[in-house]
Amino acid sequence: MSDNELLVQLVDEQDNPLGTMNKLEAHRLPALHRAVSVLVFNSAGDWLLHRRAAGKYHSACLWTNACCTHPYPGEAHAVAARRRLQEEMGMDAGEELLHLFDFVYRAKVDEMLTEYEYDRVFTLVSDALPQPHPEEVDEWRYISPDTLQEEMKEHPECFTEWFKMIYQKVQSL
Repeated sequence: MSDNELLVQLVDEQDNPLGTMNKLEAHRLPALHRAVSVLVFNSAGDWLLHRRAAGKYHSACLWTNACCTHPYPGEAHAVAARRRLQEEMGMDAGEELLHLFDFVYRAKVDEMLTEYEYDRVFTLVSDALPQPHPEEVDEWRYISPDTLQEEMKEHPECFTEWFKMIYQKVQSL
């Protein structure tokens, strides 16, 4: 299914469903809609990051969290998170996926598109090696918390807008 055909679940700021809308239209308006993000850490506490593929319709070639997506209308947040972790990174979350927090954010990602999302953030500890989908991921790495902090301070332009916000929230937990 192309981006032009995908529907997202519109919600209010308490995550109550309000209807559906075409994904690209929701990003052009913008309209608040559901999203999920997954943070993966290995047993050493390193973050799994990936560089978004060059062909992505926004935020291409930027570093970000293990995966993110929009739940299909009617799809549970955790189901969407597990689905996308498998589709994007080739990893199985099993029952180990934990809900970390929810937040609403708004971020312009290019001249035409704005992310305006109710994002449910999940976390997973796994030492599995990703098998990423090449249309989604150009490269991946595990990065230590100290190195990540240094890179984000020195080169914030290399990271997605939503990941920078998630990172700040995780630091405050």
